[in-house]
Amino acid sequence: MQRRIGTVSRGLRAPIVKEGDDLRKIVVDTLMECVNAGDIEIGRKDVLAITESILARSEKNYATTEQLAQDVRNKLGGETVGVVFPILSRNRFAICLRGIAKGCKKVVLMLSYPSDEVGNHLLDIDKLDEKGIDPYKDVLTQEEFEGMFGKSKHTFTDVDYVNYYKDLIEEEGAEAEIIFANHPAVILNYTDKVLCADIHTRRRTKRLIKAANPEATVLGMDDLMTAPVDGSGCNPDYGILGSNKATEDTIKLFPTNCKEFVDGVQADIKALTGKTIEVMVYGDGAFKDPVGKIWELADPVVSPGYTDGLIGTPNELKLKYLADNQFADLRGDELKEAMVQAIKEKDADLKGTMATEGTTPRQLTDLLGSLCDLTSGSGDKGTPFVYIQGYFDNYTDD
Repeated sequence: MQRRIGTVSRGLRAPIVKEGDDLRKIVVDTLMECVNAGDIEIGRKDVLAITESILARSEKNYATTEQLAQDVRNKLGGETVGVVFPILSRNRFAICLRGIAKGCKKVVLMLSYPSDEVGNHLLDIDKLDEKGIDPYKDVLTQEEFEGMFGKSKHTFTDVDYVNYYKDLIEEEGAEAEIIFANHPAVILNYTDKVLCADIHTRRRTKRLIKAANPEATVLGMDDLMTAPVDGSGCNPDYGILGSNKATEDTIKLFPTNCKEFVDGVQADIKALTGKTIEVMVYGDGAFKDPVGKIWELADPVVSPGYTDGLIGTPNELKLKYLADNQFADLRGDELKEAMVQAIKEKDADLKGTMATEGTTPRQLTDLLGSLCDLTSGSGDKGTPFVYIQGYFDNYTDD
C-alpha cells in the first residue's frame, strides 16, 4: 500500500524533571509507554530529541550569581569591566549581568545598535538615516542616544533594556556607564578588562579587541564558569553561553556530557526493542521571525550532543525543478516513475548541481533542532521530548 504521510513530529508528554532525576530512564520509559500503548511504532531511522534545559536540570548544572561574581573577580580583576555586545534578554543575559556586576566596581556596557546580534532592536534602522547617524563609526553615550531617539522599547516585550540593564547593574552595587558602538575596539577607550558577551560573533570580537591592544584581558562568556567555583556547576566548553535564568540569583548552565547521554538512550532503546533510533539534545531553533526580525538562536549551538547517524547535511533533489525541466513533458504515473528513478540514481554528493537548487544544505541537527523547538515550544505544553518519523525518507519510500 502506498504511504500517504511523510515527516511527522510529535511532542511526548513527560514527567516534570527535577534536579538529580535519572533523565535517561525517564526518556526511555516515556517512549516505551508510547510504544506499548500503540501511539508509536518505531520505524527506520526515527529521531528522539530531548530539550537541553531538562538535561542540565537533571545534571544539577547550576551556578549562583555570587559564584559567577567570584569567577569574574578572579579572571577580570574586580575593578572596571567592559561588557561588549550582550543580547537583550531577561531570560538569557540579565541574570548573567547580575553576576558580572557583583564581581566588579564599574560596568561599561557597550550595546550594538540598532540591534543586538540576534535581531532584538533598540530602534528602527530608518531613524539612524533620519538623524544622519552612521552606526559603523558613531559612538553614542546614553544621553546622546536617548536625546535623539528617546527611550527604547522592545518590539514584543515593551521592555526598555537600556535602563533595565543600567538599573540592574546599580542594584548589584556597581557603577554603570552605557555606550552605543559597533566596533569592538571602542571599549578600550574605557577599560582594558573586557568581557565579550556576544554569542555567534564572539571569536571575531575577541580577535579585534586583542589586535587593538595585545595587553588587554579579553574574555568571552565561554571563558566564565568553565570549571566549578565554590561547588557550582560549570560547562568546560561553553561557560555561561547557553545559560538561562533559573531563579533571581541562580543560573542554569548549558548541559554537559551530552554525547554520553544520547548514546546511552540509543543503546537502551536498542536493547529493549532491537531497533536503532537516532537521539539528540536540542535547545533553540535556528530560524528568524519575519516580523520582529529576531533570530531565535541564543544558544551557542542548536544541538550540543547527538548520535553519529545525525552527522552531515541533506542530499536531496528538488522535485519541482525536475518537474519543470527534465520531466516537463511527463504526467501521471510516467512522471512518478521518472521521479522515483531519478531519486534512486542520484549521486551520493549532489552539492553544486542545479537539481539541488533551493534545497537546504544545513546541518541535519540544525534543521531537526528547529523542528523540535517549534514542536515543543517554550511554555506549558509539557512535551520536552520530540519524536520524529519519516524525516530521512523520500518519494521512493513506501
